[in-house]
Amino acid sequence: MARLIEGEIIPRLLLAHRADGEATAPPVEAFAPGAPLALAHMSLQTEVFGLLAQIDAHLDRGVPLDSVYLDLLAPTARVLGDFWDNDVCDFVDVTMGMWRLQQVIHELGNRAACLSVRTRADRRVLFTVPPGDQHSFGLVMIEDFFRRAGWRTWSAADAPLVDLCAVVGRQWFELLGLTVSTLDHLDGLSETLRRLRRASQNPAVGIIVGGHIFTENPALAAQVGADGTAPDGARALLLAERLVERAARDGSC
Repeated sequence: MARLIEGEIIPRLLLAHRADGEATAPPVEAFAPGAPLALAHMSLQTEVFGLLAQIDAHLDRGVPLDSVYLDLLAPTARVLGDFWDNDVCDFVDVTMGMWRLQQVIHELGNRAACLSVRTRADRRVLFTVPPGDQHSFGLVMIEDFFRRAGWRTWSAADAPLVDLCAVVGRQWFELLGLTVSTLDHLDGLSETLRRLRRASQNPAVGIIVGGHIFTENPALAAQVGADGTAPDGARALLLAERLVERAARDGSC
């Protein structure tokens, strides 16, 4: 069964910041090899405040927030996916573990300030997954990354294509972002992107795709009709800015 997450979308450039706006101390030795496995087991039994206490202990000793995301939370989510694939846990347990991790991510996102690219507040992006793909963990991460950079974000993890087309037809979006978790969901993706472009109120809407499938083979992005792909949140944001600027230069938006 397909994994429940797309850990490769975890943004790599979120930096922890003090209340006074100064960066944290330089990176320290972050996590023991078994830390993701231990946190995965913990997420099955411990409520969100307990998980946050564990994360805060790492942050207090100087571990940067980007390392927490990339080196701890993403591998932990993949371990939970492996638990499900290998029948270590049932669906309810894994779902609750993933939900708790998502709440941790939301809380960390509310604390942090994204220092990468600041953008105009009127830029809008819609994040979704292909029809039938329920693996929305990566959407939580990438949406928070863009929101912290100043974009107005919408997420539609379980919306059918007809509803997505209606949304992009009613409201102007500079960008659409789709994450793909398995090769199975590449089937029909080209047609999905074509329909979204045709329905879009913005005739020059940019479309980016992500997920480990595109990280391993970036050429697939052009093959399915997307404008590009990026292996992490930082580069996805930079790509988005380039697409919007290119459209503006061409006089399309």
